[in-house]
Amino acid sequence: MTTQSTQPDLLYSEEEEALRAALRDLLADHCDAAGVIARIESDTPHDRALWKALADGMGLAGLLVPESQGGQGATAREVAVVLEELGRAVAPVPYLTSAVVATEALLACDSEEAAGLLTSLASGRTIGALAVALNVAPGTAFKAVRHEDGALHGELTGIADAAAADVLLVPADDGALYAVDADAATITAQVSLDLTRPVATVTFDGARARRMGDAEPAVRRALRAGAGLLASEQLGLADWTLTETVRYLKERKQFNRPVGGFQALKHRLAQLWLEVVNLRAAARNAADALATGEDADVAVAVAQAYAAPVAVHAAEEALQLHAGIGMTWEHPVHLYLKRAKADSIAYGTAGAHREALAELVDLQAP
Repeated sequence: MTTQSTQPDLLYSEEEEALRAALRDLLADHCDAAGVIARIESDTPHDRALWKALADGMGLAGLLVPESQGGQGATAREVAVVLEELGRAVAPVPYLTSAVVATEALLACDSEEAAGLLTSLASGRTIGALAVALNVAPGTAFKAVRHEDGALHGELTGIADAAAADVLLVPADDGALYAVDADAATITAQVSLDLTRPVATVTFDGARARRMGDAEPAVRRALRAGAGLLASEQLGLADWTLTETVRYLKERKQFNRPVGGFQALKHRLAQLWLEVVNLRAAARNAADALATGEDADVAVAVAQAYAAPVAVHAAEEALQLHAGIGMTWEHPVHLYLKRAKADSIAYGTAGAHREALAELVDLQAP
């Protein structure tokens, strides 16, 4: 007897579309481009008020957490919709790093301490960050600090959203994952291309730590989810830049006719539209695979092999086709280009994911 594998569902459900609509309305009221630009020029790049609205008002911080632990009991599909909208707004909130990556790491741990911390993250009142460099790909080596007499010693670099975190999840040399209060560590900002998701150096000098579980499976699960759902953020970013560029070219006139009517620009936009449509399929497939557990490693590798080049291309085209206004600090397109470039190395480059995909499907380069 032959068995048929379940086909992935790439369409959005009514509930997912309702979630999108509600979130887009909230972001329209709380996350305008001028406000984001002003915030990244300040000493507080993270928008705490927006985070509170997302977490308390809509309960989105606990989407991946089971209802028995204070969460919503949803899946990666719903989280993907949230990240699409946050990507469209380049929202300066630690959603990917706390509600996805840190949460997934704790879901892989089976201790009572991990369960308690998971409930805190689900409420949104506690923000978590996995202390693994943002550029580390799923399944690859990551740096650990020294654990001695219940305390941690060492330095980790490139930790995304560490400045916003209340608790850090830190892999140690004894193979365990530990939770450390952020105020017990020294967090030093690093120069970040994307100021809406800043990275930092985290130094531990005898910081007291609580064991959560085994580091390797927790980090692997967290980074896989981060990479797979990052594709949805990149989709939202690419979709906004394409839509905004088309709108602008319909309005801008040259030689007394809309610039968007020039054939050369039509061809560029048509090519970009095809890329964004394909990215949507790849991102939705990754979200569905993470939700069902069906070929998730392959789906994530495919999505990330494709997502970064498309998001960067979309942002570059937006900047160029907006011409002079696109080069100004006042126009938000620079936020999208910087986020796209930073995302292109987050949780592994496209090249790293292509190599991983080749190994997964046993199709090595000659």
